[in-house]
Amino acid sequence: MYLETRAEGSDTSLSLRGPWRAENVADISREIDTAALPATGQIALSAERLEALDLTGAWLVRRLIGRIEGRGLTHAWRGAPPEALRVVDQLSAAARAPPPAALRHTWVETLGRITLRSLDEQRQTLAHLGRSAVTITEGLRHPSRLRLASVARQVDETGIQAIPIVALIAFLISVIVAYIGAEELRQFGGEVFVVDLVTISVLRELGVLLTAIIVAGRSGSAFAAEIGVMQLNDEVDALRAIGANVTEVLVNPRLLGLVIALPLLTVVADAMGLSGGAVLSWIVLDIPFNRFVARMHEVISSTTFWAGLLKAPVFAVVISLTSTLRGLQVRGSSRELGRLTTVAVVQSIFLVLLVDALFAVLYWKLDF
Repeated sequence: MYLETRAEGSDTSLSLRGPWRAENVADISREIDTAALPATGQIALSAERLEALDLTGAWLVRRLIGRIEGRGLTHAWRGAPPEALRVVDQLSAAARAPPPAALRHTWVETLGRITLRSLDEQRQTLAHLGRSAVTITEGLRHPSRLRLASVARQVDETGIQAIPIVALIAFLISVIVAYIGAEELRQFGGEVFVVDLVTISVLRELGVLLTAIIVAGRSGSAFAAEIGVMQLNDEVDALRAIGANVTEVLVNPRLLGLVIALPLLTVVADAMGLSGGAVLSWIVLDIPFNRFVARMHEVISSTTFWAGLLKAPVFAVVISLTSTLRGLQVRGSSRELGRLTTVAVVQSIFLVLLVDALFAVLYWKLDF
C-alpha cells in the first residue's frame, strides 16, 4: 500500500507510504486513481512514512495533488513537503511561463542572426580554403608533406572504385538524351543532328556535371562522415595534441586525390556517354558507328572537350573542401554527424551547379 486514507473529523488525512519510485509507477498510479476522496473538507498530506521518492514519484505526487484540486478540495502538508516535489513544481512553472523578453525575436533580430551566421560560415570557409592553400604550397616545396600514399588511396577510393557507377549513369543518361532528341528531330527529318546533340551536351556539360554530382553524393558524404566520426572519437584532437597539422593529414590528401580522380572520371563519363548515344543511334535511327564517329568529328571544335574537362578540377576542389569542412564541424553527437553529412552533400551539389553556371557565363563571354 502506497496511500493510506484516514478520516479525521471533517478532514481527511492522506499518508504517503513506501517507496515512490519508477519501478512502482503502475501500482502507485492505480492507488491514486482509486483513492477515496471526500466530497468536501480539507486533505492533509503527510510524507512522514515515505521511504523513498525519485523524480518519477514526485510527478506522481503532483498527479495526486492535481486529482485533489480537480475535486475542488483544498490540501495542506503536515510537515515539510518532499524536496523533489519542489523541483517538479519549478519545472512545471517554467514550462508554462512565457519566454523572456530576450528570447522574443522580432523579424529584424531574426534577419540579423541569419546574417551573422552566414558571415561566420563564410569566414570559416575562407579560413579552411586558406589553410589548404598554405599547406599545399608548403607541400610543393617539401613533397614528403603531401602524403602521396594517402593521395593514392584517395584516388583509388574516389576514382577507380567509382568508375562502374559513373560509367553506367553516363551511358544511360546519354541514351535518354539521344532517344528524346531522336523523337523530336524525326518530325523534321533531322535525325542526324542527334549526333550533334549527344556529342556537344555530353562533352561540354553532362559528362562532367553528372560525374561531379555522383562524386558529391558518394565521396563527399564519405569525407564528411569519416572526419566527423574522428571528431566524435576525439581523434582529431589527438592529432593536434601530437603536433600534427590536421589540414595536412585529413584535408589535403582528399583534396588532391579528388582533383586527380574527377578529371579521369570525367573522361570515362564522356566516353561512355558517347557510346550510349552511338548505340541508341544505331538501334533507333540506323546510324552506323562509323557514320556517328565521322559526324562527331565534324561538329566538335578544338575546345568542346576541354570546355568540360577544365571544370572537373574546380568541381573537385569545391566538393572536397565543402565536405571536409562539414566533417570538421561535427560536435557532440551522432545526430550532428548525420545532419552535417547531409549538409555536405546538399551544399556540394548546389555549389557544383552554381560554379557550372558561372563557367557557362565565362565561356559565353570568352566565346569558348
